[in-house]
Amino acid sequence: MAEITAITPQIKDKERCNIYVDGKFYCGLKLETAVKYRLRAGEAVDLAHLDEIQLENEKSQALDKAMTHLSVSMKTEKQMRDFLKKKGYVDAVSDYVLEKLRGYGFVDDAEYCAQYVRTAGKNKGSRLIALELKRRGAGEEEVDSALREREGEGDAAKIVAAKYMKNREMTRENLSKAYRHLLSKGFDYDTAKDALASLGADEED
Repeated sequence: MAEITAITPQIKDKERCNIYVDGKFYCGLKLETAVKYRLRAGEAVDLAHLDEIQLENEKSQALDKAMTHLSVSMKTEKQMRDFLKKKGYVDAVSDYVLEKLRGYGFVDDAEYCAQYVRTAGKNKGSRLIALELKRRGAGEEEVDSALREREGEGDAAKIVAAKYMKNREMTRENLSKAYRHLLSKGFDYDTAKDALASLGADEED
């Protein structure tokens, strides 16, 4: 059986403490919860029971923290799970919170991807958008679905190209740099080429 090796107060929240099991951080708990269940360093502990303690006593607080975090901006399920883990909540609590958030419609990866594409699509290509969404934990199916609905990628590339070339001469060197800039923004080769052509660049450039 595992052993509680330390219980230390949290620096940012004096009403909570960190529970260390077998020398490693395991979870956070309210001090009153640790006292209520007589948790002490040096005592054996059943990890499943410790998870149940946190779930029963802290699920409401975890949900409140998650809602506050979401009030700033929409998040993917992975981002929310990472947030809760960083706050010291065990998987059982995270599962409970995410189930509630999905039920309320506050966490929806498909909608997150759709909104992200609409916003980022103003100055980024689909390749970069897909990469950024996957880094945020969005699934491939949700990403692909959102990108299939995208419109106006060519127009976005033209705007980015025009902005880059503003006050620059239409030289081969500058056009080459503009081309690389468009590629770095996630636009594909043909879209970047067409965007520069719309500015009057020779096709071979």
